[in-house]
Amino acid sequence: MSKVELEAKVDALNDEINFLRTLNETELTELQSQISDTSVVLSMDNSRSLDLDGIIAEVKAQYEEMAKCSRAEAEAWYQTKFETLQAQAGKHGDDLRNTRNEISEMNRAIQRLQAEIDNIKNQRAKLEAAIAEAEDRLPPLHSSSHHPQSQEDSHPCLPCLVPRQ
Repeated sequence: MSKVELEAKVDALNDEINFLRTLNETELTELQSQISDTSVVLSMDNSRSLDLDGIIAEVKAQYEEMAKCSRAEAEAWYQTKFETLQAQAGKHGDDLRNTRNEISEMNRAIQRLQAEIDNIKNQRAKLEAAIAEAEDRLPPLHSSSHHPQSQEDSHPCLPCLVPRQ
């Protein structure tokens, strides 16, 4: 093919392209005028089929499960706390019983010691009375102002005069 033929083909193709462009623009304008005159009615179905009863039932089941778990946890905690308090109460009861026993033993010891004290006081009073009686029965041995004698020296046999019990 020669150059002239090729140039002729290019010109023919350019003319065809221009013709097709013009035709396309005309058809497009026609379609736009038809579309602008046409009213479009769209119907949309936005209503989703929500199963509210099912959703409520599911939420209720979840809530009941949570409540059941919470109740079980609370009961376990209270049971543990109760057992701990029972053990402490038992220990305190034992401690109280032991303390009461100790107090009773101490009260008995106090009573026994008080009885001993009273008995010793009675013995002392009897001994003092016996000493006074013995002193009254014995005449003074020496009445000398040069040699004051102690009470023990004036009564050498005082223990012999005390009545035995």
